[in-house]
Amino acid sequence: MQHDELADFTRRSFTHDGDTRDVYELGTGPAVIVIAEMPGITPRVAEFARRIAAIGRTAVMPHLFGEPGRTPFTDSGKPSLPTFLRSLVPACVSREFVVFATGRTSPVIDWLRALARDAHERCGGPGVGAVGMCFTGGYALAMATDDRLLAPVLSQPSMPIGLTSKQRASIDISDADLAVVKARCAAGLEVIGLRFTGDRLVPAERFEFLRRELGDAFVAIELPNEVARPESAASPHSVLTEHLVDRPGEPTREALDQVLDLFRRRLEPAI
Repeated sequence: MQHDELADFTRRSFTHDGDTRDVYELGTGPAVIVIAEMPGITPRVAEFARRIAAIGRTAVMPHLFGEPGRTPFTDSGKPSLPTFLRSLVPACVSREFVVFATGRTSPVIDWLRALARDAHERCGGPGVGAVGMCFTGGYALAMATDDRLLAPVLSQPSMPIGLTSKQRASIDISDADLAVVKARCAAGLEVIGLRFTGDRLVPAERFEFLRRELGDAFVAIELPNEVARPESAASPHSVLTEHLVDRPGEPTREALDQVLDLFRRRLEPAI
């Protein structure tokens, strides 16, 4: 897949607490915050955002790292190491992103919550949705301390990096924020999580932790590696983007449809 110029998206700036970032938007209707995976807003992340716009929702993609629209692969189809490193290294050393620590919410979540509030005010509807992927996979959970967040999706949540058993059996959210989200789950909030079962970046212990903490509110979609898009040179990881097999009846397509259905149901505007 070639670079995506994102020409169909509207680019604007959003500032909160002195921090200004570009945001790419497409569609109409209630907002869904699309928080890109590493190395940033790739062509397949943009395609996922277009699917959100196609169901009558506004896709709101903040630019947190990387070069928007750049493919993460070389001409031969292999992952481009320089492209990933240009995004990953600055993010890992930035104070805005939690990479190794357990029991902490990334500071960038404050900015994302403010973006969600702004999107709700501008786009209307009962609230907003959010989906995080890979490096940002747990962000939608931490954002759900805000009552406006009605449809959180955690796609291959990879932080904190699971070097220890404690890191593997946790996710990047503080105890205080998790307590708020648990109360919301008890009151009816639904949280979707997605992973490939052989993905070492998203250990099974992490989903066990989410089941234990969130109870029946956590809907786990766990797919065998064999159903991932085989043309990708990368190991099965990105359920909604790089490893999606976009054909009816395919397990990854069914997972995508389940996520889109959550955004339809939870964000349906009042008649």
